[in-house]
Amino acid sequence: QVQLGESGGGLVQTGGSLVLSCVASGRTFSNHAVGWFRQAPGKEREFVAAITWGGGSTDYADSVKGRFTISRDNAKNTVWLQMNSLKPEDTAVYYCAAKAWLMATRPSEYDYWGQGTQVTVSS
Repeated sequence: QVQLGESGGGLVQTGGSLVLSCVASGRTFSNHAVGWFRQAPGKEREFVAAITWGGGSTDYADSVKGRFTISRDNAKNTVWLQMNSLKPEDTAVYYCAAKAWLMATRPSEYDYWGQGTQVTVSS
C-alpha cells in the first residue's frame, strides 16, 4: 500500500513558479512510478508528467514541456513538480498518483492517488 499527499499549491501570477510536492508513505514507494495529473473544472483529468521508479526516465505532456520538471528522491519518499512560466490555462487541481514499476499517461493505470492541491494562475 502507498499513501500519497500533495502540497505546494497556491495562487500565482502569470509567468510565476510553484513547486508541488508529493510525499508518500509505504515501504514499497521506491518500486513505484509516479505521475502528476491535473483536472480543471468541467474537464477530464489529464496527464502532466511522470517519472520512473528509479528516476531515470521522465515523460511530459506537450503542453508543459520545457516549463515543468518532475524529480524524485526515494530516500525522502518525495516527488516534486517544478512549474515555471505558469499560464492561466495551468489552473487546475493537481494530483500525484503511483503505480508499480512503469510509467503511464492514463489515469486509469494508476493505483494510488493523493487528495490533490489547487493551483490557480491569475492573468
